[in-house]
Amino acid sequence: MNEEHRLIVEQIPHLRRYARALLGDKILADDLVQECLTRAMDRLHLWRPGSNMRVWLMAIMHNIHVNEAKRRAARPGQDQPLLLRDMNDALDQLPDDQRHVILLIGLEGLEYAEAAEVLDIPIGTVMSRFGRGRKSLREFLDSDGAPRLRRVE
Repeated sequence: MNEEHRLIVEQIPHLRRYARALLGDKILADDLVQECLTRAMDRLHLWRPGSNMRVWLMAIMHNIHVNEAKRRAARPGQDQPLLLRDMNDALDQLPDDQRHVILLIGLEGLEYAEAAEVLDIPIGTVMSRFGRGRKSLREFLDSDGAPRLRRVE
């Protein structure tokens, strides 16, 4: 196994965790990871040696997820989202831009700059979305931890 393949394999647990948090479904998440890995292998020549493999893979996964969400939105009535409990319910209430930042920083432990690179947005935008997302999550959760189901844009 060459160095690039080893670096990719090391990131699979992170990719799976992020995909499961995004989708809330193990099977759909595994499909997303598989698509990400396939695309990464097909485009490995585009990865810059010495750059962060995790950030590169997360960016690929994020783009696949966003494109698939756009396709699903164009087909109303199909692929109804799964209802999740507790924190997942609260995360689902966040606008996508805030949820993606929360998951990358809070779940995956990326730095602001790395999340900005994954999402292809300025670091200041990452910081403000992260702050608004954390505030919204606190507001969504009642004192007993049950989310209040309402959408915040």
